[in-house]
Amino acid sequence: MGKGKFLLLALADTRQLQLLHFWLLLGIYLAALLGNGLISTAVACDHRLHTPMYFFLLNLALLDLGCISTTLPKAMANALWHTRHISYAGCAAQVFFFLFLFSAEYYLLTVMAYDRYVAICKPLHYETLISYRTCATMASSSIWFAHWLSDPLFLNLCETLNNKGSWTWVLIYEA
Repeated sequence: MGKGKFLLLALADTRQLQLLHFWLLLGIYLAALLGNGLISTAVACDHRLHTPMYFFLLNLALLDLGCISTTLPKAMANALWHTRHISYAGCAAQVFFFLFLFSAEYYLLTVMAYDRYVAICKPLHYETLISYRTCATMASSSIWFAHWLSDPLFLNLCETLNNKGSWTWVLIYEA
């Protein structure tokens, strides 16, 4: 195995447990795909759901689809094919996209909380405070803040790993 590859720590050592983990992860992945797909379809197709709350819910479902699709397919492939290898580029991409999408979800949940606060505490001013343009601005700003947060953290992580020479990190170790 070359210098640019890592070994991931296995979830289980026996083949039967690896297959069990594959089927469990596949069930979780399919449930997330189905649930978020249904939310996206319902919000997109039903015009009564074209409100700010459902706009944010649609964005949250899409971010969740991206977040779960970042790591789970590789984990399922490793469990199914009895392998533990991942390239440096694959690992870096997973870390970057997971960090970016998870922080975007965090900021979007903050925006959703503000939306509900305005709806509950200032119901008479809700239409003037939360317009479609405001919703789009707040949703895009959550992605911008996530980008602003994840880029320096990711670059700092890569720089730290490159300078130390040892690739020891949570679930990854140098082979």
